[in-house]
Amino acid sequence: MRNYSATVLACGLLVASAGAQAFSGQQFTRDAKIGITEARSIALKVHPGRIVGEELEKEPGGSGLRYSFDIRTGQGTQEVGVDAQDGVVLENKREGPNPD
Repeated sequence: MRNYSATVLACGLLVASAGAQAFSGQQFTRDAKIGITEARSIALKVHPGRIVGEELEKEPGGSGLRYSFDIRTGQGTQEVGVDAQDGVVLENKREGPNPD
């Protein structure tokens, strides 16, 4: 019984953490021509590291719809923006002390 309880607890934590990985801006996905998986790949090619934040947002520049990724490395956090229509990198800058 003890192992069963531990397994149920572990599964619950896994499900809870999976929800935390969802990106914000999902209401815009039907307007995007490229998906989040492809956009992640593009962003990580530009700036390898670990994605710690991601969103799909309406933002001036490019098509007006972009994926924005916060990518952490040993040197800090980089913000990489990928156009949701054509995959062009619109932004690649070091995240400042007050991230948006």
